[in-house]
Amino acid sequence: MKRYWWLGLIFIIGLVLPLVVGEFWVHVAVEILILGLFAVSFNMIFGYMGQLSFGHAAYYGVGAYATGLLMVKASLPLPVGLVVSMAAAGMCALIIGYFCVRLTGIYFAILTLAFGQMLYYIIFQWYSFTGGDDGLQGIVPPKLLFGATAYYYFTLCVVTAALIVMWYISRSPFGYTMRSIRENADRTRFIGINVRRYMLINFVVAAMFAGLAGGLWGPFNRSIAPDLCNWHQSGIPVFMAVIGGPMGFLGPMIGSVIYTFLMAFVTGFTEYWPLVIGSVIIFVVLFMPGGVLGLAEARTKWFRSRRFGKNLE
Repeated sequence: MKRYWWLGLIFIIGLVLPLVVGEFWVHVAVEILILGLFAVSFNMIFGYMGQLSFGHAAYYGVGAYATGLLMVKASLPLPVGLVVSMAAAGMCALIIGYFCVRLTGIYFAILTLAFGQMLYYIIFQWYSFTGGDDGLQGIVPPKLLFGATAYYYFTLCVVTAALIVMWYISRSPFGYTMRSIRENADRTRFIGINVRRYMLINFVVAAMFAGLAGGLWGPFNRSIAPDLCNWHQSGIPVFMAVIGGPMGFLGPMIGSVIYTFLMAFVTGFTEYWPLVIGSVIIFVVLFMPGGVLGLAEARTKWFRSRRFGKNLE
């Protein structure tokens, strides 16, 4: 555990952050945490399973609507809504994933996109239940979490707990089986592993944590809209994973910090935010194919090799 002392340092910085920054940046920090959880859940499919999902926002939106509907129409507490959001997203992923995991590569990506758009149009047209294109308003967190700082600490605890669970999953035999499937699915199948079953389980687990992120978003934003399930929302975790580095567990979280901070900073000066993020993506793909985390690990290995060489001399 000595290798991960810096994670404890980051958590301590997170605890102190609201005391040294203004309310605007506290809101930005909450958005970083929620979108970071969304991106890490996506990376369980992209980074660990080796498949690209263009419909991951569907489970993010399902989780948001599950929590929002329970809080607005049934007056249930937020923790209950978060649990239901994970269950609802997991059930949708179980049905959709049953068909998606039968394909790989571009066919997997297109099928996830198709199912994601199907869920989007169901939510968009179901006026009597979801509110249709008007969305769902009045998702107010409990009084204890009404302030920005209080909701930030609540989100920090929930996201930290979720990341710890996902980290243990990634380090478990199941996680290493997913790496094996990513590297060579045929060889994994030859040693007696049911590849489709493992892919489906991973698909459902990733969707459940995406649903949890969506459940946190509704009370934070005070409202939700069908666009949370749309295809362009699925591009956000892709960008974050690419920027931060998909081969490292915390890479998408680093990407969330960079992406969300840039969006909050750049939009204060210009409306051409897509141009800026497009330029950043091009730069990362051309000069840092492993993302920020990949570059940091490469530089660390280079520094250690140089120091080890000097010690030998």
